[in-house]
Formats: sequence, C-alpha cells, structure tokens
Amino acid sequence: MAEDKKLRILQVNKAYYPHIGGIESLVRTYAIELSRFPDVEMQVLVCQEKGRTVHEVIDGVSVTRAGSIGTYFSCPLSFSFFRLFRKMAKNADAIIFHMPFPLGDLACLLSGYKGKTILMWHSDVVKQKKLLFFYRPVLKSFLRRSDIILTATQGHIGSSAFLPEFREKCRVLPYGIDTEKYTNAARTPYLTERLSDKSAVKVLFTGRLVYYKGVDVLIRAFEKTNGCELFIVGTGALEQELMDRASRMGKKVHFLGVLSDDDLKSAFGDCDIFVLPSVANSEAFGIVQLEAMVYGKPVINTSLPTGVPFVSLDGETGITVPPGDEAALADAINTLASDRALREKYGKAAASRAENEFSESQTVGRLYDIIKE
Repeated sequence: MAEDKKLRILQVNKAYYPHIGGIESLVRTYAIELSRFPDVEMQVLVCQEKGRTVHEVIDGVSVTRAGSIGTYFSCPLSFSFFRLFRKMAKNADAIIFHMPFPLGDLACLLSGYKGKTILMWHSDVVKQKKLLFFYRPVLKSFLRRSDIILTATQGHIGSSAFLPEFREKCRVLPYGIDTEKYTNAARTPYLTERLSDKSAVKVLFTGRLVYYKGVDVLIRAFEKTNGCELFIVGTGALEQELMDRASRMGKKVHFLGVLSDDDLKSAFGDCDIFVLPSVANSEAFGIVQLEAMVYGKPVINTSLPTGVPFVSLDGETGITVPPGDEAALADAINTLASDRALREKYGKAAASRAENEFSESQTVGRLYDIIKE
C-alpha cells in the first residue's frame, strides 16, 4: 500500500463508550490504538439505545451513533443504521464487525459492500432463541461472505454452534489489556472505605446485572461465606431482584452502581478476590478478569466451554468452579478468604499472565497486520 494512501477502517458494534461492557471497552481500545498508526483512518458506527442520530469525536475517533426507537431482544431497532452503514461503507477498505449484532450483518449483506470484512466473534446468540430462528440464515450467509473470523480463544470455536463449519477462516486473537494504564492509575482504598467490617476480605464483581452473569448464584453462595463482604459494580435488569435477595445479609453486600474509570480501577486495585460467576456461553471471555489480574488479584471463574477458564487458570491464577454451583463457589471464596498466602501466590501469577499473554500492544499489532493482509 502506498505510503500516502490511508487504510480506511470502519468498526461496527451495537454500542460504544461510555456504555459499559467488555466488548464496548474492546471496540474503544481498537479504535484508539489503531488510529495511532499513521496510515490508518478509523471510524466507528454504533446505535443509540434510544434517541436520534448523533455524530461525535471521542478520544480523537469519529463515532456515529445511529438513531434508535429502542432495544428489543438485546438488539437496538434502528432504520437509519442501514442508510448510515451504506454511506460509511462506501469509503471503507475493511470493516470490523463485533458479533453477535444482527443489524450489522443484515446492513452489510443488503448494502452491496464489496470490501474486506473481519468478523470478531465474541459469542453465539444464546438466550434469544426466537430471534435466532430468524437470524440464523442471515448469520450463515454473513459467515460465508466474511474474509476472516477472529476469536479470542480456541474455546470460542469449539463451543460455537456455527464456527466449526467455518474453521478454515478462523484465527485466534486474544483480547489485550494496557497494563500500564492500570498500574499507573491513581489508587484509593475505594472498597476499604465502604466496608462495614474493616477486617473483612473484599470480594468484587463488576459487570451487567443480567441472567448470564450468574450474580444470583454469587449472592446465594455468599450466604455461606465467612469474613467477607461483596461489592457489586454495575446495573441491569436484575438489579432490584438481586438487591432484595442480598438484603437478607444486612451490610455484607454492597451495590455500587456504575463507577467512573478511576473509581473502577481503584476498586480492582483494592479488592482481595475477583469473582466472575457466569453461567451461560454468552460469557465468552470475561475481559474483567484481566482487569483484576493486572492488579495481582486471584480470580474465581466458571468452567464454561468458552474462553472464560482460559483467561484465569484453575490452580494457577485462581480457582475455577462449575457454572451455577453455589456450594462450589462458596467453598472457593472461603478457601481464598481464609488463606492470604494463597491469594498472594495466585495474584502474583495472575499479574504475570496478564502481562505476558494478554499485552494490548501485541494484540493491536497483530490485528493491524491481519487487516493489512
């Protein structure tokens, strides 16, 4: 490619920062970091949760949020998205699609776009069975049309109902994390200041309060723990139901809502144990595990057939338990809460793994090379 020729990349996803979510964080990271390459011109197309179309520049990246009349089956309903996609795709050399996002698939197939398509496969459609009935033929057509499919782990491919058929197009590109951005951030005793019992072990969960995150299992398990307090960061459809259940434990569970970037980093840095209790394959990786691991925190995760247990390794950087098993989850929390030396051992290994295996600079560099191909 000539030096004066810009490589025009369009990223397509359901939502974008400041929307909270691991994939949204990833889209933002790729947008910012790829833009740093002198020959790259980056644009992002997403949807509003509800409202009119908005054009913004965030962190130096052009972001278009297509107007939407609302979100149904976890997917925004936007008619302007199709028009905006056709317009923006005309100038794109390559388009990165973050999946699943049925609107993006359909918009591409209907647009007549002839350029390169890179599909970042984050998970199958798991819960929305009715939607999948109609979406399946569109998805299969889009997979056939794609040039390359990127997954974060081999587990994404093997656990998928769709990807094995297209295995020859699949490549593994682990999610990355900018370790310096976390370790250099200002840290405060954010959780310690909110403890009811200042001697309690601080257990942290962060994520959307939706069915597949398994926070209901975590709260039931927490009733069987000793000497711990649980901090839950995030909001979602199940928030009130979870708060009602947790109220039985008095001041043992704290709901913190949505935190700023700085406060969230402080929460990761101040916790003693991080828990990701996900119960369904919608949790395909769990980027939040890396955010805890960077700070040297042991992780308790679940043995889903996705990439989740590949991020934090059982018996090395934390403990892995069967999904939905509240007794096993309680045992794992109690084991780590009662053994400071074990927490430190796993935490040290976790920080090393995050640095050596999930470096953002390596990941972004590999993605750039793949696009240039």
